[in-house]
Order: sequence, then structure tokens, then C-alpha cells
Amino acid sequence: MADHQEPKIALITGSTSGIGLAIAKRYCEAGFQVAMHGVEAADEAAQALAIAGKEAKHAPVYFQADLSDNAQSAGLAPAVIQQFGRIDILVNNAGIQKVQPIDQFEYADFNRIVQISLDSSYHTIHAALPLMKKAGWGRIINIASAHGLRASVNKAPYVATKHAVVGLTKGVALESAEYGITCNAICPGFVLTPLVEKQVRDQAKAHGMSEDEAIRNVILAGQPTKQFVGLDEIAEMAFYLCGDWARSITGTTISIDGGWTAK
Repeated sequence: MADHQEPKIALITGSTSGIGLAIAKRYCEAGFQVAMHGVEAADEAAQALAIAGKEAKHAPVYFQADLSDNAQSAGLAPAVIQQFGRIDILVNNAGIQKVQPIDQFEYADFNRIVQISLDSSYHTIHAALPLMKKAGWGRIINIASAHGLRASVNKAPYVATKHAVVGLTKGVALESAEYGITCNAICPGFVLTPLVEKQVRDQAKAHGMSEDEAIRNVILAGQPTKQFVGLDEIAEMAFYLCGDWARSITGTTISIDGGWTAK
């Protein structure tokens, strides 16, 4: 990793729960100065900051922004830069999903998925990249999904957006390759996040089965290990990609999916 006396500045979008929170916690433990982001008010995010910062050398700082609002989305990374001077490590993790056949999908819902997962990644990269180029070092990690490589029924807008995130990753990697910057996409399979917990309940109800049956026979049907991917697995990969051992890993997708995309 590049030598800096001051800590690395890391912005992680959607980091008050799930994958984003796990990455924030890992980065805090590594001594990074972490800018955490969420849509909730600061007092509602206090517990997440306490979890992430439990063993932190530098207390994480919270930035609130509704990424479905273009102005707020565009203003997030500049706000972090204004406070810390730069962003060394950018993790675009924020995302939402709605499960419904495409011919029943409202455009407002489609657009919201695109704004939060894709447009926000454009805004943060657009703001952070010039300073990374100037410094000659940077790490951009986009949390895509196995759905960035494969499709599933009733998830077309989510699949389309995650495929676009993978394409964005490749393009940015090529444009920044000579500046000491890497850009990669982590593509997790099913992780037991609050979003997936809701899907488990919904699928159990829809199929008239127990939640355990819904997990194995519906949610994890395509994941050969029949186990959820651990949050710690993704966080550790996100940390590894920040190091010098990963300096030649760029423009790629890293699947952590229990064998899903091997089929």
C-alpha cells in the first residue's frame, strides 16, 4: 500500500448495515479513516457507527444522503472530500432490489434501482478519481452481485443495473490503469442481509413452507454450497483489494458466490 503518514480515507456507500457495515468495520480495524454513508438521520445511524468504530484508531464519520435524489447523490463524495481532502478508497456498495415481473414493474421503481446502484457509482467515481490520479494511487471497489454475471426471474431491473456496474468497473479500470489506481467489482452470491431476510420471509409465505425450507429450496437453490456467503468473507476481500498485493488486479469481477456462477 502507498506510504502516507495520515490514514487512508475510505468512503463506503450504504454502510449502516449488511455488506457495507462489515466493510466499514474491517477498514476501521485496519486504521483507515472511514466515511460511512446511509439514508437515515445521524442519530439513527449511531449504532452502526459504534459497531464499525469499536476497535477503530480513527472514529468513523457519518454522511447522510438519499442516493435516489440526483443532487444529494452528486454531493456525497464532494462532501467527504471537503472534510478530509481526498478519497483514497471508494467502495460503491449501496443498492436496492424489487422482485417483480418486468411487465408489472413501475418505471419509478426501475429508475430508483438505477439511481441508487448505478448513478451513485458514477457520481462518486467522477468526484474521487481526479484526486486519485493526482496522488498516483487509488482503489475503487464496486459491490456488484452474482446478478452482474447471471440473471434470475423477476429481477430484470436489478440484473440490468448490476451488469451495468460491472461494465462501469471495466471501463474505469482501463481509463485509470496507468495512475496507480485499480477498479474491481466484487460479485457476491446470497448473503444474509436484512434485504435477503425479507426475501426469505416472503418466499416462505408464497410457497407455503418454513423459512428453513425457503432458504435451501428457493433462496439458495442456485448456490451449490447451500450456505450463505459470510459478510466477513466480502469484507476481507474488500480489504485485500486495497493492498499492494492486489496492485495488478484491476478491471475484473471477483465472485464470492458458493459456486453459483460456475454453472
